[in-house]
Amino acid sequence: MLPLYTLLGTLVLFSPQHASCFAAANHDTLTVGQELSVGDKLVSRNGKFAVGFLTFQSGPSTSSKSSNTTASTRWYLGIWYNKIPVFTTVWVANRDNPITHHAQLSLTQLKISGDGNLVILDGATKSRIIWSTAIINSTETGRLNTSAVLLNSGNLVVITENSSNPVTLWQSFDYPTDVVLPGAKIGWNKVTGLTRQYISRKSMIDPGTGSFCTELQINGALVHRSWNTSNVFWSWGTVRSSAPKLVPLLQSLLDINPETRGLIRPDYINNSEEEYYNYTLLNESIYIFYVHDISGQTKLNVWSQAKQSWQTLYTHPISPCTAYATCGPFTVCSGNSNPFCGCMESFSQKSPGDWELGDHTGGCVRDTPLDCTDTKNKTSSTDIFHPIAHVTLPNNPEIIKDATTQSKCIEACLSYCPCTAYSYNNSICSIWNGDLVDVKKNDGTENNSEDVLYLRLAAIDLEKLRKNTKRKPVARVIVVTSIITFGSLMLIMLLLLMWRNKSKWYRVGLRDSQCGGGIITFRYSDLNHATRSFSEKLGTGGFGSVFKGVLSDQTTIAVKRLDGARQGEKQFRAEVSSIGLIQHINLVRLIGFCCEGDNRLLVYEHMLNGSLDAHLFGSKPSVLDWNARYQIAMGVARGLSYLHHSCRECIIHCDIKPENILLDASFIPKIADFGMAAFVGRDFSRVLTTLRGTAGYLAPEWLSGVAITPKVDVYSFGMVLLEIISGKRKTHEQVYIGSNHHVAYFPVQAILKLQAGDVNSLVDPQLHGDFDLAEVERVCKVACWCIQDDESDRPTMGELVQVLEGLQELDVPPMPRLLAAITHGIL
Repeated sequence: MLPLYTLLGTLVLFSPQHASCFAAANHDTLTVGQELSVGDKLVSRNGKFAVGFLTFQSGPSTSSKSSNTTASTRWYLGIWYNKIPVFTTVWVANRDNPITHHAQLSLTQLKISGDGNLVILDGATKSRIIWSTAIINSTETGRLNTSAVLLNSGNLVVITENSSNPVTLWQSFDYPTDVVLPGAKIGWNKVTGLTRQYISRKSMIDPGTGSFCTELQINGALVHRSWNTSNVFWSWGTVRSSAPKLVPLLQSLLDINPETRGLIRPDYINNSEEEYYNYTLLNESIYIFYVHDISGQTKLNVWSQAKQSWQTLYTHPISPCTAYATCGPFTVCSGNSNPFCGCMESFSQKSPGDWELGDHTGGCVRDTPLDCTDTKNKTSSTDIFHPIAHVTLPNNPEIIKDATTQSKCIEACLSYCPCTAYSYNNSICSIWNGDLVDVKKNDGTENNSEDVLYLRLAAIDLEKLRKNTKRKPVARVIVVTSIITFGSLMLIMLLLLMWRNKSKWYRVGLRDSQCGGGIITFRYSDLNHATRSFSEKLGTGGFGSVFKGVLSDQTTIAVKRLDGARQGEKQFRAEVSSIGLIQHINLVRLIGFCCEGDNRLLVYEHMLNGSLDAHLFGSKPSVLDWNARYQIAMGVARGLSYLHHSCRECIIHCDIKPENILLDASFIPKIADFGMAAFVGRDFSRVLTTLRGTAGYLAPEWLSGVAITPKVDVYSFGMVLLEIISGKRKTHEQVYIGSNHHVAYFPVQAILKLQAGDVNSLVDPQLHGDFDLAEVERVCKVACWCIQDDESDRPTMGELVQVLEGLQELDVPPMPRLLAAITHGIL
């Protein structure tokens, strides 16, 4: 795992040039008459946190062009982790007002002032206040008994002891910067109006107010937004009733990941005085915090003692391009690239030094000025346009209604000096004036835009682009030649090693699979030995049987022997290579294959907890609690959404059922048998329709003979959800209507109970009533929408993921026509 957000700051402690007045009886407390100077610090009683004066230094590669070259002379009052070897701040008092009088720095002090406030006094004047807690309504008695204490939580508080119980006058948790510590709040005080916002920093060495903010708005919506523009790029809920639903969603996301399970507990509080979110640390030995990162993402970070670095366990949003204009003007943001920000053609970074420090908001500047058209003299511009394909278009376009063709659209842009780009789509001409911001590359996950932006460039840039294009083939020849030469040497070495190595199996990488190690080629004899002559069968499906095996390095595998695959070796290898590219946490990982003679075998990772059907309705089923079932439903939805929407070509599974949903050691669901159509070809539909037990999951369009779409998977998913709810094999039940007008077919019962507002009776009785009724109702709604007769009435898997995560709501669905025919005249 990549190291998380790491502050490249180094604490520099200056020896004071005068005798320090700091000699507190308690090392965590500053009282009236005491002073904290550079070199001094308060340390919390548990030793976790320290507060004092600090500065940041840039990394060794920082460009001299950076606007932060004087950062080493900027000093701040801040709180940091006292025992972590990587210096990490969690709060800065004067983030936008650093101390810059380096010569008088040793005289700068933190003290309790005469009016009871905690203040930083400028060492140059001894009277100018650089920062203050600005406590209002301090009484004279309160001032005399005021002290500052650094608590074990990392919260710096100013208290007064007028009675037996100290009164908190001010606390740093109420004025956060970019870090959310356990116990800190994201929200607002209804009495005082105080809002606790977490705002990202400018760069890795500048803690000043950055570009992005997390806050709980007055209407109950938790949002990530741009600090300066108020542009919201993520929000949870628009009404207060949706706010409590975020906590169980966050908890489920934490519980499903073994690395985050049992670390923290999120909470939502809404009473007469306050409304806020916070989280509690469940293991005091752990160092963990949330941060609103420079990119606009929030990250959950934990300290790894083994790796001696911070590790990111959770990131939201997943793409660094989600935030508005995170890369600045005239850039293209690509979530699949590292770095994710890049300048448009013929543009250069405005401040390379800032970019190196993680601050891309300055964006890029044009290399060559445009040839602006003089509209009065009707002279023509020599500027040209360069297409940028597969990107989201910038905001706020100007629509040119008179430009009915692309050539007229080009003329409209060239005739106006501020115009910097245009697009022409569906006979609509759009132009942009000034800076182009928030242009994002199609990443195949969160952004699937196919739009083309035509960037206006000077004519001389066209020649540069052509020269670069001519150089690329030459460069490719050199690179390819080097690769072939190197590959030949490696092949010779590999053959020598194979000749000497008498291990039980060997690995040969296919064409670049972009998955870290390629796909392994196995010999049939090795797999025969690993599976003990295919003696331990794990299951049988429409595409063949699956056997358990153990490799010589004790890796447990699952070997699928394909019955219907008859392609040639070259075609089979190509299909395996394509399937190997598909990687997702909710998809079973393909390890390798075997192609010898008529043998076609696929080797997968082994799932310790088997398939879902064994847990739901096996001979001795293990009872899955409701939380596990709900997480399985969400995981399957995410996996199908990935196949449908995020692969280079849409993959329709066509055989979603509990047998093809496998569970790993942590009960994380993984979909098996995706992409099988590539191996069995024309026999694919026959395999599906003749396979025992599969027919109950097939959508009606299978029987009509029309071309199938991803909505067939949606239908099957709905049937699986009904079985997850009930814990019984409902898809195979016969429709039965007795003399008492009882409808036995479970999908009919499900919709009728849902419409009547009674889903309790649908739930597996083995749960003994221990389930979340709201989640059951949500899953039931999703299932009943999925099994609609008309595929156009079924939601997409992407939409269903949003619903199951609680980000969207669904109405109660109607009874499908086929099921309505069953119930007609009965009720």
